[in-house]
Amino acid sequence: MISVADLLTNNRVPGNYFATDTYVRGDLEIGILENRRGDRLIALPDTLIQGIYAGLDKETGQAARLVLFNCGRWWGKNFYTRFREELTEYYGTSLADMAMVEFLQCLQQCWITYGWGKLELDQSYQSRGFLIIKTWNSPFATRSLKGDLPVCSLEAGVLCSFFSQLTGRELHSVQTSCESLGADCNRFVLGLTKRLKPAELLVENGMEHDAIMQQLCG
Repeated sequence: MISVADLLTNNRVPGNYFATDTYVRGDLEIGILENRRGDRLIALPDTLIQGIYAGLDKETGQAARLVLFNCGRWWGKNFYTRFREELTEYYGTSLADMAMVEFLQCLQQCWITYGWGKLELDQSYQSRGFLIIKTWNSPFATRSLKGDLPVCSLEAGVLCSFFSQLTGRELHSVQTSCESLGADCNRFVLGLTKRLKPAELLVENGMEHDAIMQQLCG
């Protein structure tokens, strides 16, 4: 029989750590946003993101996407470290030991709470060595960059770095569809750099996502 003492040893049932109403805390009077651990958060308005894009486009031209991607990789490295530390501390287990469904729920809720939109993993091509990440309502899908190419390079860099550290392998990320170009969602293909590099040229040639995947897996 379970004793009352046993119940009181750990009487907290963990919920979703990144639930918005409990994760984000702030003081509007002094303009401070914090997470539930007390770490500072920053709000980026759409106008600032658009301004950064427009400024990079003007100063660096075609290199703007590469600059954003590299910034995203740095951001993603720090994001993964914080994500791992917070979940390990809260659930009392490492990411490697978490159930896949629990890990995915945390990542999806984290994406929403951070204001990055909705995220979903598509494992249709996992057996071929590729992982597809889909996002919706991304704040990075702005038309401030010139041309007809996907613009969520910052998000691509974040995903590249995050999943590289999660899997322990050096992965690359290529965006193959973008909401800014009228697509139903943003799609990012993750895989080993050598196998994924050809996708960059296919995107530049205007090839659609499904056709790109056929080429990569053919």
